[in-house]
Amino acid sequence: MTAVDRATTVTALSTQYPDDLLGVPVGEVRLSWRVSASDPSARQLAYEIESAADADFSIGVVSSGAVRAPEALAIPAPGAPTASREVRHFRVRIETAAGWTEWSPTARVETGLAAEDWTAIAIGSPSPVGGGSPLLRTGFTLDAAPVRARLYSTSLGLGEYRLNGELVSPDLLAPGWTAYQERLIVSTADVTGLLRAGENALGVTLADGWYRGRLGWEGRDSYYGSELAALAQLELEFADGSTRRIVTGPDWSASTGEVIASGIYDGSDYDLRRAQPGWASAGFDATGWMPVTEVALDRGILAAPLTTGVREIAAFPMTPLGPVLDAGQNVAGWVRLVVTGRRGDVVTVRHAEVLEPDGTLHTRSLRSARAADSYVLAVDGESTLEPNFTFHGFRYADVVGAETIVSATAIAISSAVAPRGAFESSDPVLNRLHANVQWSQRDNFVSVPTDCPQRDERLGWTGDAQAFATTASTLFDTRAFWESWLRDLEIDQADDGGVASVVPNILGMESFRVDGRGQDIMGRAGWADAATIVPWSVYESYGDASVLRTQLDSMRRWVGYLEGRRQADGLLPRDDFQYSDWLDPDAPGNMPWAAKVSRTLVANAFFVHSARILSWAERLVGDPGAAERAARLADEVAGLLWAAEGASAASTQSGCAIALEFRIAPEGERERLAAALAESVREHGGRISTGFLGTPLVLHALSNAGRFAEAYEMLLCRDIPSWLYQVEMGATTVWERWDALQADGTIHPGDMANSEGAQMLSFNHYAYGAVIDWVYRNLGGIAPDASAPGYRRTVVAPRPVAGIDRVRASVETGFGSVAVEWSTGPDGFAAEIEVPFGVTAAVSLPAGADSTITLDGAPAAADFELSHGTHQVSVTAPVITPSGRPD
Repeated sequence: MTAVDRATTVTALSTQYPDDLLGVPVGEVRLSWRVSASDPSARQLAYEIESAADADFSIGVVSSGAVRAPEALAIPAPGAPTASREVRHFRVRIETAAGWTEWSPTARVETGLAAEDWTAIAIGSPSPVGGGSPLLRTGFTLDAAPVRARLYSTSLGLGEYRLNGELVSPDLLAPGWTAYQERLIVSTADVTGLLRAGENALGVTLADGWYRGRLGWEGRDSYYGSELAALAQLELEFADGSTRRIVTGPDWSASTGEVIASGIYDGSDYDLRRAQPGWASAGFDATGWMPVTEVALDRGILAAPLTTGVREIAAFPMTPLGPVLDAGQNVAGWVRLVVTGRRGDVVTVRHAEVLEPDGTLHTRSLRSARAADSYVLAVDGESTLEPNFTFHGFRYADVVGAETIVSATAIAISSAVAPRGAFESSDPVLNRLHANVQWSQRDNFVSVPTDCPQRDERLGWTGDAQAFATTASTLFDTRAFWESWLRDLEIDQADDGGVASVVPNILGMESFRVDGRGQDIMGRAGWADAATIVPWSVYESYGDASVLRTQLDSMRRWVGYLEGRRQADGLLPRDDFQYSDWLDPDAPGNMPWAAKVSRTLVANAFFVHSARILSWAERLVGDPGAAERAARLADEVAGLLWAAEGASAASTQSGCAIALEFRIAPEGERERLAAALAESVREHGGRISTGFLGTPLVLHALSNAGRFAEAYEMLLCRDIPSWLYQVEMGATTVWERWDALQADGTIHPGDMANSEGAQMLSFNHYAYGAVIDWVYRNLGGIAPDASAPGYRRTVVAPRPVAGIDRVRASVETGFGSVAVEWSTGPDGFAAEIEVPFGVTAAVSLPAGADSTITLDGAPAAADFELSHGTHQVSVTAPVITPSGRPD
């Protein structure tokens, strides 16, 4: 008889997809599991995975057999789905020295439709860009309610589907924004509970969205096409084994309703008197509705989702503040409003992030984005008002035209819906910074990783993305989000390997102008390097090498592009336009690209870094020979760059940080460079002197060189420019410019010198929030070890600082929660460390020469390893870094 380990339990099993995602791609399923074990010595010796077509594991069972391995992260499962509409169930058990565990809870995947399985045709109804939303509907009769029903749907433009009057999905702004020219996401919804015997109805409202609406600051629209369309296939199964299919086609009818205009930037306009109540419900009289038109749609671009869509994540009651309403938090979303008025009254809601000194909305930084919703009331008395097909970045709103405001609620939306990291300290200002970074990520992860959620931009800037990628993956579970966006990055990659500045890419050569001429936005240093940096960051954070396999060709082509542009001196062209260390606080306010650091140093250092990442990826999932070639290329360029620009590196904080962290500086020069960086920090009193590319690196450069005092001086500085200055000025998100708001309340003019009348000012940018990665690794003391990504091996190395006497940090890894809670007091340093099963914690405590260390009550060294469980450690006479703050 096989021994059973009843002290160990596999508590959870997950795939690479969000748990509630239906219609995933056909192909490999990778499983990760969590284990609870009461025996601290228990170890996984082997695993067995079973797959089946049914939840009882009696049909189509496939087994891996016993696999002798300790791994439990991103394991390819046997019996993965091979066809559309296929459902597979998975379970796992593990073997320890005490025997085999019981089977885990099950994980389920269900695939979507292949291109050849579609019989629906795309349909629409003529409508002008920026005009009213078409309504499309069909009715049908069922003899019995189905036992299973799936709605497969997508749209050219935004599509909101209703079945018998009910929304079919919680996803907003569907199908999201992708590189539509090659990739259009199809949603799969379980709608079994929305259907009934008798009359039924299916309807969709269409809107311009990103497909056809105005995008960018040049006022252009229809980037991907000029016609809106719906594509839907409702597949039904009945108890008697029969099936039926309801599809979009010529038998549908079209009309219009209350949405008379909508746009991502401008907002939505409604004439509620034009509403057709019940239009998507059974029994509606569609007399007078028009025939639909067929719209060309290449089924080859239809793609299964890798992640869920945009969701409502929070609601903030708004309170009156003079003439405006205040949500108390800057969000991406809209206002849900209840008002009283009379039929025909026009109620307008305007949005803004900050207020002018006189208490009115600051709208200048919105540029051409109207950022307002309007409603013509249909009834006397009370009306509930809420927009769709748009979103705004705002904390404040004013309402004009209502008799009374009964209630106002700010609705926050995001694609970042699953928190992963948590942090709290005894410093409320630092806690608020952490919250601000979380909210900037939420507000800017709206289908794509945008730069800002409020003005006429909201684009997927690749520089912001690479700078923030590691922090993003610490704060929220964003693996699938990044993998989806990286597919679009590769689609928009040029034939020569150049990578766009924004993804999806809607910019042209004339979109960004300097000195009166358009600048090539392909292949810019620190932006295009997202092609290598983001996949590697995802791999390190989640431990799943599949992202490297998928993106390897894109990574190769990007490094090949850089190699092909080398000049006679072996470096990249010196006269190329570069965004450089964008928004260096010492750059002219209207020329954010004019940073102190040498742009030649920046461009070639990122070249070196991308080549090194490629070499690492090649060793893991590619060609060992190519890995060696990429490593040699990186070393060669690093040597040439140091010879050419090494003398300039020490003159700026960004130069020091880049040369240290990207290992441009030779070993013999690193201490000198670190000393120069530390001295610069002290000279500046901890105030920031770095832009978008230097800021994510500068604290790491200091702490990796043992310069914790200067790192904490920067982190905890409260003078302008600094992270905590923004908090003390009332920020609830991270600003684009360090000085967006002056101490006297003056708002930065935001002027830009790249074109007449250009302006750039946002109070919600996540790029500078990249500092939070450092906070988790050093103040919180939790970091993935590069030798065993995905926190398989976790570095636990808290470094306390004077003025903060308590910290708790945690990260939800694939194995479970890694958590560190520490405090300092008269008795020294004490910490509780939680390590999940399957993780090894490499602990390094803040001990000095006179310290006494205990681990779970027994004497210990300063550095040791821990296995799963909750452990108590203490250190007398600990090393506590001075904060650099004045007393």
